[in-house]
Amino acid sequence: MTDNPLIVPLDVSTRAAACAAARRVRAHIGLVKIGLELFVQCGPEIVCAMVADGLRVMLDLKLHDIPNTVQRATANVAGLGAELLTIHAGGGSAMLRAARAAVHAFEQASGTPGPRLLAVTVLTSIDAQTLREELGVARAVPDQVVMLAHMAQAAGFAGVVASPQEIGVLRAACGSDFLIVTPGVRPAGADKGDQQRVCTPAEAIRAGANYLVIGRPIMDAADPAAAAQAILAECVTAVEQRT
Repeated sequence: MTDNPLIVPLDVSTRAAACAAARRVRAHIGLVKIGLELFVQCGPEIVCAMVADGLRVMLDLKLHDIPNTVQRATANVAGLGAELLTIHAGGGSAMLRAARAAVHAFEQASGTPGPRLLAVTVLTSIDAQTLREELGVARAVPDQVVMLAHMAQAAGFAGVVASPQEIGVLRAACGSDFLIVTPGVRPAGADKGDQQRVCTPAEAIRAGANYLVIGRPIMDAADPAAAAQAILAECVTAVEQRT
């Protein structure tokens, strides 16, 4: 394994709590994830602070608006230092291309890499019934995920965020270089919470995931560092079995 696949969300509302959470696990994870809860409270400065402290950041904003708005928003966050940035694929191909254009413009102007863009496909809290009956999407979940992934790939995105159950079809459809970031990962026996489409860390890695977003099983553990170490060891074993 060339890269630590663990991404731990900092699902807290203050900078102090976020920094404390990151300190507990930073030696045993790949990236921290800053989502809406923390970003809305602390603003872009929290991203800059984490990056300045040597942490790799996934900025999970799931931007979703008209193309011009998303392009401008992406331009505003491109220089913060986040390694990964999420854009909601539901906004369509023009919106995705606008986000990629913003990152490209930043890279051309600054001479430094911008964030790699990830398209959010179908949230792991959504099951087949919800997709069909509430959102009106006739496709099966895997088919919808692959359709959105192809759209994102054509727009120049680095990868997608998708549930563990779609890893296999995504890898087959999008190739070996396309990043697959997988939430909804729970160690065996753990409470799945509000996630509907889940699997274990080993199952996700064997299926071809690059990164696993794992929050509560690590951060709610009595010893978060030990929990992260145990999950990482499971991932390393899964990589060995896969290869």
